[in-house]
Amino acid sequence: MKIPDFNAVHSVLVVKPSSLGDVVHTLPAVHRLKQSFPHLRIDWLVNPEWEPLLAGNSDLIEIVPFPRQSFRGPGGWRRYREWMKNFRWRPPPDVVLDFQGLLRSAWVGRRSGARVIMGLSDAREGARFLHHISIPVAASIHAVDRYQQLVTACGAGPARVQFPLPAGQLPVGVFPTAVPRDFVLLHPFARGAEKSLSVEQVKIFCEQIAPVGVFVVGRADIPEHLLQLPANAFNLLNRTTLPELIWLMRRGSFLVSVDSGPMHIAAAISSRVLSIHTWSDPRLVGPYPADAWIWKGGHIMHRSEADAALASQMRQVENADIKPIVHFVMARLAESRR
Repeated sequence: MKIPDFNAVHSVLVVKPSSLGDVVHTLPAVHRLKQSFPHLRIDWLVNPEWEPLLAGNSDLIEIVPFPRQSFRGPGGWRRYREWMKNFRWRPPPDVVLDFQGLLRSAWVGRRSGARVIMGLSDAREGARFLHHISIPVAASIHAVDRYQQLVTACGAGPARVQFPLPAGQLPVGVFPTAVPRDFVLLHPFARGAEKSLSVEQVKIFCEQIAPVGVFVVGRADIPEHLLQLPANAFNLLNRTTLPELIWLMRRGSFLVSVDSGPMHIAAAISSRVLSIHTWSDPRLVGPYPADAWIWKGGHIMHRSEADAALASQMRQVENADIKPIVHFVMARLAESRR
């Protein structure tokens, strides 16, 4: 099947339900597609928990919730089949762009009634056999650039990479008075194995960066009594919504984060980010801007400076690494005040 002429295409369904970081990585491709073909109606199928990332996005007409959480546990497959049975897009989109590249996302594309389903050649679980068109993509490029390959094949013209994220929302009921004026955000915990900092390292960071204020943010199952922070630090774990976290990221003086979805939001918003990588390859999944800062194997550098030898190192953060990280952040804060 030939790639359709997108000047004659009227509607596109983007299938990219998860995860947080992957949704962020897809934003520039969808934005570029809309810029190239302003007449397109673009809808996006996404997990409900990530809908706030798309709120107010002028590139989209409709956000379609994909209730992935309800498909977990006993009877999940039956609930998924029932949802698929009832899922119909009326009228069907002309084209589905399957950025997810999994079997269930390809099935959603088929179920939508689209006449053309496009995906990438590195799709998994046999999804590419359900695609009408598979676009070749290299495995050795950043995720943002991978997704760009799909819209390049659609005929999208060259454009500066942009992340149309929402402004965020002022945190409610978190601070006893006004939000402090100057602060550093620390996002220390991630779901991925061996990506997180230890509780002790969080305390060391907060102590060594004092008197600069620190907001410890994100999601983690850490009992309150185990994370006793010094007076300059605030424990905001599990206390902010995604829009509130975005609001804080836009106003923070700097953010230090482990490799995680929130890190990618921060890097899309600001250059004031240090991303900590233990086993992951920052060239492929690090903060996207080439001049973004990364920590890997005990070294701090721009992402563009990471080579294969460094990327292959698999070392967790040690307590002794916290001091140079704090010194680096303090130097960046001093630069911003000049």
